[in-house]
This record gives sequence, structure tokens and C-alpha cells, in this order.
Amino acid sequence: LFSLWLSCLLSIENVKTNDLRTTFSAFTEMDIKIKILVAGDVRGRFRQLFQRVESINKKAGPFEILLCVGEFFGTVEQSDELIAFKNGNKHVPVPTYILGPCSKETAQFYNNIQDGEICSNLTYLGKRGLYTLSSGVKIVYLSGLEKPEKFKTTDDDENIYFDKDDILSIRNSCIVSKSSASDYKGVDVLLTSQWPYGMMEENQNASKLISFLCKEIKPRYHFCGLNSKYYEPAPFRIPADQLTQLELCTRFISLADVGNAAKEKYIYALSLTPVEKMRVLELIQKTTNEIKCPFVGMNFHEFTGQGEQSDNKQYFYDMQGGGEDNRKRGGARGQRHDKRPRIMNIDQEKCWFCLSSPEVEKHLVISIGDNFYLALAKGPINEFHVLIMSITHISSASLLAEDDWKELVKFKKALRDFFRSQGQVVCFTERHYKSSHLQINALGIDEGYAWKIKHAFEDKSEEFNLQLETLPALTSSQMLPQQGAYFVAELPDESTLLTRQMKHFPLHFARDVFCSENLLNCEEKVDWKDCKLDKEEEIEMVKSFRKKFQKYDFTL
Repeated sequence: LFSLWLSCLLSIENVKTNDLRTTFSAFTEMDIKIKILVAGDVRGRFRQLFQRVESINKKAGPFEILLCVGEFFGTVEQSDELIAFKNGNKHVPVPTYILGPCSKETAQFYNNIQDGEICSNLTYLGKRGLYTLSSGVKIVYLSGLEKPEKFKTTDDDENIYFDKDDILSIRNSCIVSKSSASDYKGVDVLLTSQWPYGMMEENQNASKLISFLCKEIKPRYHFCGLNSKYYEPAPFRIPADQLTQLELCTRFISLADVGNAAKEKYIYALSLTPVEKMRVLELIQKTTNEIKCPFVGMNFHEFTGQGEQSDNKQYFYDMQGGGEDNRKRGGARGQRHDKRPRIMNIDQEKCWFCLSSPEVEKHLVISIGDNFYLALAKGPINEFHVLIMSITHISSASLLAEDDWKELVKFKKALRDFFRSQGQVVCFTERHYKSSHLQINALGIDEGYAWKIKHAFEDKSEEFNLQLETLPALTSSQMLPQQGAYFVAELPDESTLLTRQMKHFPLHFARDVFCSENLLNCEEKVDWKDCKLDKEEEIEMVKSFRKKFQKYDFTL
């Protein structure tokens, strides 16, 4: 069929080469297939899971990721199996992402996880959110169980239970960048541990909130665990509504426990094209064995709130501040167009960068504005290496509201003016990957080296096999990727380098560039831990910078 299509295309007279390339590129992009594995409850059987995954990956791979639903951890004794992986003696064969705990017994294993990383290639996704792969595949995840009615949770229960606000926040994250009902085509994968209500006649331990979430975001695949059984009914089609004019199909799949005695299916292989790259005709094409949508006729009034489903436009305006963040601002819908969805459940009291946290090293602070503060970098490359950070917990610059962006621009302008007075240029970098709090590095470099900076980025990107896209100067948060990880660098010539190619992205990439032989020639400073100063040295460096910067500090 492809050959016939191409030959017909070539036989048309006066076909322009560029037109052919564009058409061919669009055709092949539509047919990109991403391979993904999904596993049920692991319950501490790590060795058995990863051996099976390694075998599958060799025979049918390579697979981009492995996703795990249900309980990942088991007993304390079983957790010892992970020690070999943490020590590097054994290797997790495919990048693996897991959900959070569903019981107090397993919650203890999540206490000391920093930035989601358990060991190399093994990551805790977080309580809830939307994760976009570099390939464009959109994965929605929700950990834990629905909070029982009138159940009072303690701090220990925080990561075990979810409520209506978590569901609304996820939904809003999915549709935040859509301007109309014709734009929304659903998401690729929904991961939950608990089953949705209505999938079987027996609804014990099922969640009506998950049914509501599934109906709202319309995933192509919905995976869950916890019920110790493999169950895959025929697909069902979710009716069109205010969110989308399309009737989209969902395939529900429950997976059994890893290594279960009944030998029920516990691992599932997917090969899919990202929904954003699919033709609408493919999405709405019906199959012969579809069943009735189990959520039709359910009463979700208690979850929607007054007016939530009465106006089509209501879905697509002021969606950015959903759930938890809107409550903190007293935010009735329509009051302020914030967009700060929390992807991971972060305890601000323990965040190193939230200014209200006791963990912040306040002696590093240089200047404080309304929404941002300036601080000396920990382990600085030189005395002109500082950070611009949000005062409250925001994960990336792409999520900044308009007022916040304006203040960020003021900080950048002040630094540009300051560094110019010192005979320097400044480069700003942000890595939104394995970092839960917005941090923008600003490094002053002698202006004589300005022409080398872009070449240094190009050299290092080639070394690490990265592709950097060149953009004009950043003028809005909307120019940054609205979902998923990214790295961005703003160069002295006002051009911008951006990549979303974040699989195995080197965490020290920016420092690798700046410290390279072709730029600052101080490769011993690539790791910030090797550049740590005594507290007294840091205090003196902050005083010196603050004094020089005072003339340009608009916060004074």
C-alpha cells in the first residue's frame, strides 16, 4: 500500500521536490511506533521482573520504557533484592517508572526517595501527574487509593490516598494547552493502581473517581493492578462531550501479580503511535467487538461542581490552576489564569529551594523579589555563577503565569546589565529534568569568549548525541514545552537552544559545556560537589556579589 501510494505520488507531473519531502515526512511521522512494556503488581519480586523484561527486550525490543502499576514493593526482606541494583552490581534493563504506595506497609519504602530516583533506570513517578515522553507519548498516572468518605488522613497517609482535587488537577493538566474542543484527542496511557468503578458487576475496592477521570481524559489504554487478576474486556468508546467532539476508544487492561501461581498475564507489550500524531480517522474508526461504555449513566455531579459541565468554554479557560493550587490562592474559576499544576507531590518544608523551607541555605541569598529570588550557586563555577529561583514551589519556567514571567524577565535584564558592566556576557540555562523546583542558572563569562559559547554547546551536544533546536529569544512561557522534560539555554546573542531529547540526558550538561576545554577550560569543575566552598567563603562571595549588583537590583 505504501509503495503504491508513493509511486502514484511520483507519477504526478510537476511535483516539487520540497512538497514531496514534506508529504513523505508527514506520512512517516504518522507511522512512528513506540514500544512500551507495562507490568502489574511486582510486590518485591524485582529479580523475577527484570529477568523477564530483559528476555522480552532482547527478543522483541528495544522497548522505550517499562511502567509498573499496583504495589511495587513487598516486604522488608524482599526489598533487599534491590540492593544489588542500587549498588550497580545489577542493571535495570529498561528505564522503569513506578506508582506510589497503596498501603502503610509499603509507604515506608518511599520515604527517602529524592527527586523520584530509586536507582539507575528506576524512577518513582509521584502521586499524580502527566508525563510526556520525548517521543510524544502522553502518560497520565495516579498512585494509591481513593480516600474513603469522612476519612481523616494523617501525614503518613498523604501519598496513599487521592481525592477529587487530585483528579481535577490531572484533568486540567491534560487539557491546559488546548484552546477548543476540536483540539483534544485524549491521552495515550492512564496508569492507576485501583480499578475504576463499573468495569465489573463486582465493584468492591473500585474507585468512582477513577471512572470519572477516565471518562474525562479519554485514554487509549488504561492499565491497573491490585486485584491479582488479568482482565482485558473488549474496548469501549467514550461518548463525545464538552471536552471533545470525538468519540474516543479506551482499552481497559488489568494485570496480575508478577510471578503469580496461576500464571496469569502480568506483563503487557504495547506498540503505539502517539495520539497527537494520529489521524482523526484512525481515532474514531470503530471495531466490531466494542462494548458499551461502563461510565455512561453514572452520576458524577458530586465531582464536577456547579457549572462545571454547563458551558463548553468553561473547560478551556482558566484550566491552568487546577485543584490544589487553585485552593491555595482562594481561586474561584476565572479569577486568575495561573498555570502551576504540580506534577509530583512535593513537601515544600523539605524542598531545598522553596524560600520558606528550613532546608534553604539562606546565607546564599543575594536578592529577593515578589515571586523570585537570586542566590549564589552551590559549588559555583566562578564568582559570577548565580541562580534565579521561584520563591514558592514551581517545577519549571514553562508553567509560569504572566505576572511571574514579567518578574523573571526583570531579573534577567538586571543580570545582563550588571554583567555588561563587568565586561562579561551571561548565559541562562534551565534543566527541567530530575529537578522538582524551578532553577535558572546564570553564569557570567568574559565577553571575549561570547562567540565560543554556541560552538561549545554544539560540540557537547554532538558528543552526547543530542539535537538542539535553535529558537529566537524567549518572550513567553508559552515558547517552552508545556508538558514533559526539557533543557533550554539562552545565549548572549539572544538566540535560544532547546531540546526535549531527555532520555539519559546528562545532568551536568550545562556545566560540561561551560567547563569544556574550548570555553573556560576547567573540566575539574563539571560536578558541583567538587566545587563546594566553606560556609565562610560562600558568605564572603555573596557579600561581594550583592555589593557589585546593588546598582542594578530592582528589588531594593
